[in-house]
Amino acid sequence: MKLSLEALSKRFGTTVAVRELSLEVHPGEFLSLLGPSGCGKTTTLRMIAGFERPTSGRIVLGERDVTDLPAQRRGMGMVFQSYALFPHLDVFENVAFGLKAKGVRASEIRTKVPEALARVDLTGYEKRAVQALSGGQQQRVALARALAPEPPVLLLDEPLSNLDAALRERTREELRALLKRIGITAIFVTHDQEEAFALSDRIAVLRNGELQQLGTPEELYRTPSTPFVATFVGRANFIEGRVVTRDGEEGMVEVGGAEWRVRLHSHQEGRVRVMVRPEALRIVPSQSGNGAVGLAGQVVDRRFAGANTAYRVRMAGGNELLVTVPGHGRRLEEQEVLVTAEQDPPLHAFPLESS
Repeated sequence: MKLSLEALSKRFGTTVAVRELSLEVHPGEFLSLLGPSGCGKTTTLRMIAGFERPTSGRIVLGERDVTDLPAQRRGMGMVFQSYALFPHLDVFENVAFGLKAKGVRASEIRTKVPEALARVDLTGYEKRAVQALSGGQQQRVALARALAPEPPVLLLDEPLSNLDAALRERTREELRALLKRIGITAIFVTHDQEEAFALSDRIAVLRNGELQQLGTPEELYRTPSTPFVATFVGRANFIEGRVVTRDGEEGMVEVGGAEWRVRLHSHQEGRVRVMVRPEALRIVPSQSGNGAVGLAGQVVDRRFAGANTAYRVRMAGGNELLVTVPGHGRRLEEQEVLVTAEQDPPLHAFPLESS
């Protein structure tokens, strides 16, 4: 079911937690609210659920305005960070809890609970104590409880944060596959860019209660609208440069003696901040004699990370650039090098004062 947020705002006294947030979540879409702590993502989720009342704006579910409806009349499914399972109830009773609260008949509950557990691959776990389950299994019980009443929208508030790294990666793959199979609309809150990329159809990046950018993971990474988005959804280098020529939305920028083609984010002239991803940079030993033109620097660190090797290069002015190359990479510590740029991912130029 489609969910629309229309100019949604929330104040706590003089503090603005969410400011004029507008977006649509399409039927069957998995959308993540991504941002640092205190950016308003959990407050937004709580307003959608009905646990917080908006200061202004509307929440529309399908064609129905639910802004003033209490949480129990919205029918949203909710999975909390802590899972909120009842330790004195077994798995069956935990999953049945929401159904009983809605007044579902006992005979129907006996059918719906096993169906919900089968969806999350926990058939046969009905009589298990929740304390006896692993973290991943408890997470799936919480998910089954949220899915059992067949909600129009599923809300997930950082439900994977309590899992260890290996289990978190496996669980998020299972979670996305499950929700796509069911076809439910889902909104997921996280501060983890990797998690948002792995799960989401689209991502809404929030900062200080405001929407910074809404798009697919590819759009956010390749065409960030602000330096904040560029740094929050991946690693980014920023180098000061000067616009030399421009042709529509692109132009040539002089950076330390080299000229790089970049995408311009406004009608900039003069000095700009060039954003370049580490994988769009290459390093060439200064004495290679191949005629390369680039930024002069010295390799001060090298780290092998499996699929990639990362170099930290200190430039003549003291700034440092992060460069990643596929594979093992050469040992270039303390060597004088030139740093050159490729065009994929694209380079972007922002005004000096942008953030």
